[in-house]
Amino acid sequence: MKSTLLKIALTYIVVFGLYSCGTDDSDDYTPIAEKESPVVLNLEAVPYTNLSEYNFFEGELKNLEPVYKVLPYDINSSLFTDYALKKRFIWMPKNTTATYTTDGHIPTFPVGTALIKNFYYNTVLPDNSTKVMETRIMIKKAEGWIFAEYVWNEEQTDAVLTTERHVINISWNQNGTTMSTGYTTPSTIDCAECHTLNDNHTPIGVKPQNLNKTYPYANGSQNQLDKWIAEGYLNSKPNTINTTIDWTDTTQPLELRVRSYLDINCAHCHSAGTSCDYTPMELSFQASDVAENLGICVQPIDFAIRGQDYIVAGQDVNESLMHYRMSTVVRSEMMPNLGRTVVDEQAILLVEDWINSLETTCP
Repeated sequence: MKSTLLKIALTYIVVFGLYSCGTDDSDDYTPIAEKESPVVLNLEAVPYTNLSEYNFFEGELKNLEPVYKVLPYDINSSLFTDYALKKRFIWMPKNTTATYTTDGHIPTFPVGTALIKNFYYNTVLPDNSTKVMETRIMIKKAEGWIFAEYVWNEEQTDAVLTTERHVINISWNQNGTTMSTGYTTPSTIDCAECHTLNDNHTPIGVKPQNLNKTYPYANGSQNQLDKWIAEGYLNSKPNTINTTIDWTDTTQPLELRVRSYLDINCAHCHSAGTSCDYTPMELSFQASDVAENLGICVQPIDFAIRGQDYIVAGQDVNESLMHYRMSTVVRSEMMPNLGRTVVDEQAILLVEDWINSLETTCP
């Protein structure tokens, strides 16, 4: 019996081998097709009327669950926008990649790149629900970057393209304190005011200095720049990167926290080639290690009230114009003058601690 079974098995192996390993059946082999991203981005048709038309997300749109090749990312310190939270994503067309330039400048992105930033609150009153307020998209076309601003409907089923400001009344729970404001979305002109460098529209946050951190991806945590390289979204990175930090991390040096905060909240207007580069400040992270660039003992040339003699007066908060402009909500006097309607109280405390810690006192 065993002999008979062995003969049958050997026969099966020989016959199977003839059919599976023959020399003239190679033309019948069909490779497995590479998975395609379902994103729909026609550069001749964008920006679309509705956010859903891009197909960046799967399932219920409000859940912001990205489809294949829409990659989530985060930055070390975030722009303050009335305490709204952010979810950021990037998508690039198949077989394209970005090229690393410098730590403090965005990579050279390929045409067709989309940067998607969603603003939302998790504790909207009265029931602590989640509400997505707006989605901002920047798309790289052959002629440069364009803006696409989408305001979400009350049903949270979609967001509609707009070029004008919108005011959305909202109340939320901010760490146990009830807060309310008329949340203001930007117009196209507002977008251009912050996102213009050397007369060209440009993204702000996606600089290697801000991306050089670990992110908890669905398949495990990884350095974001390494992830981009693995996904084919970035060509390379240097061994060392001059990196910003999370300014809310109190274990970090105070000056480094301040410089990181000013870089993401102020440098898009107060650095070379921007709308306010005539002011005597250079607040980009790569340049703010110089006291004068931070405005320390530097007299303002364009704006001064209440007798503030310096942009930053060491050990004197009341004489520091920077502190005042961050502390007010008067539109003509506050800084930033776009993107917020309330004061970032935690940032004010940071700047106060920093000013009081400065060894330099001004004349």
